[in-house]
Amino acid sequence: MAETILDYLEKAPLSRFHYMVLLVGSLIYGFTAMNVLLIAAVLTPIIKEFGLGQQPLISGLLLSAGYLGMFVGAFVCGILADRIGRKRTLLFTITTMSVFTALNSLAPDPATMALLRFLAGVGLGGSLPQPGVYVSEYIPAKYRGRFLGLVETAWVYGALLSLIFPFFLFPAYGWRATFLVALLPLSLLPVVAFFTPESLRYLQLKGKAREALGVLKKYKIVPSDFSEPKLPTIYPQRYSFGAALKGLWSRNYRRRTALLWILWAVLVYTYHGIFIWLPTFYASPPLNFTVVKSIQWVLIVTLAQVPGYYSAAMLLDRVGRKPIALIYLAFAGVGSVLLSFAVEPTSILLWSLVISFFNLGAWSALYAYTPELYPTGIRGTGSGAAASIGRIAGVIAPTATPLLYAYGGLAAAFAVFSLMHFLGAVAVAVLGIETKGKVLEEIAKE
Repeated sequence: MAETILDYLEKAPLSRFHYMVLLVGSLIYGFTAMNVLLIAAVLTPIIKEFGLGQQPLISGLLLSAGYLGMFVGAFVCGILADRIGRKRTLLFTITTMSVFTALNSLAPDPATMALLRFLAGVGLGGSLPQPGVYVSEYIPAKYRGRFLGLVETAWVYGALLSLIFPFFLFPAYGWRATFLVALLPLSLLPVVAFFTPESLRYLQLKGKAREALGVLKKYKIVPSDFSEPKLPTIYPQRYSFGAALKGLWSRNYRRRTALLWILWAVLVYTYHGIFIWLPTFYASPPLNFTVVKSIQWVLIVTLAQVPGYYSAAMLLDRVGRKPIALIYLAFAGVGSVLLSFAVEPTSILLWSLVISFFNLGAWSALYAYTPELYPTGIRGTGSGAAASIGRIAGVIAPTATPLLYAYGGLAAAFAVFSLMHFLGAVAVAVLGIETKGKVLEEIAKE
């Protein structure tokens, strides 16, 4: 007979409950991706309306304001998740990101839009790590990599929505109406509030064994007549705010923290530096596409993310997190090198597809890796801190990329993207550990 709540959780066969957790996490992550990227497809008309065509620095700073908010949100909401729970934190982040992204539709000038993007970014940055933290704490170890990889794949569907809505709405209603679709994630609030249980590991950490057991019984992970005295609870170490931050750089976790901070910085810089500006690149020399034509091309490139995500997600529990992250980062770097030399439309599209496939596959590995590397007491803080470091790179990328492009074209911009991908691959090779098939508590003790 299992001795702890976690034993039952780890030995449970996959059920409707586990797939419900996956669906909720995926919907939150996908809608967050939609709101993050919504500005990309309509950036060209925004730049035109605000007269920023000859001011790449200001247009870059307009984008960077959102990533500055994401830096704050990822860090603060990671701490909140460890203090008030995963569920309440999700309710806060969903509301904040939806309302303030939609309010971009009313912005009368670049300064107001920058402020609204910052406030929306607090919710967006806080929302992105949380589905992974939540899902990781319910899924048995032998399926955890696949489930976390599948949550990350929801990003591509959000990215596609961020292109599909503007494709149909922009020609008829303009860019302002496009931002109103950011309110769609609010439909998830009743689901999270009334049908999604708090993380079982979080409940156990807070000494709420009876409530945790009630969740297990409700979803038939333990028999309904199971009595609590037979299920002694083991309380993980509790962390104060200061101890949680210090713990990230303790002897046990400093290598993991260094690895995650590097990987989040690399992938946020490359992904957002590339895909926020890709529609604008396609509308500029040497291609000079119309806004609608550039959106069509980005849709094609974004579709390459689907097999990239799924190929990585399906391999995480078979091959492992470390080799998948290393391989996909390296190939994304090669694609970036080749795109930096491309001049013909066909070759630009080809290498864009290669980067899209492998960059997003690497994201799948990182999203599985991140919550696994810390114990329950600092999992939210550790995941949020890593994501917040990524947002610093996100602040830099939207400003640095147009400047590099303005003075050196695709060659300069994508040479930097290739170096970043290769840096991530080296970091995985040197600092990475393997977590495949291991229970979270076992990884925490290594």
